[in-house]
Amino acid sequence: EARGQEWSTVDEEEFKAPIREQYESQGHPYYATARLWDDGVIDPLRTRMALGVALSACANAPLEPVGYGVFRM
Repeated sequence: EARGQEWSTVDEEEFKAPIREQYESQGHPYYATARLWDDGVIDPLRTRMALGVALSACANAPLEPVGYGVFRM
């Protein structure tokens, strides 16, 4: 369509099929976590406990003074 030509339904489907297949295979949370791209998947039954541990760690961590100003982009 960018060249001013129309796509047939078959051409459009041939173009979209590999993209859709890649999305379906790589869109699952376990795909990313198996490659260590994140810190893991939390079981929904353990979400409250994981959040509690994280908040406790934040609340009890010592704060060190910083010697630099505000970073601006």
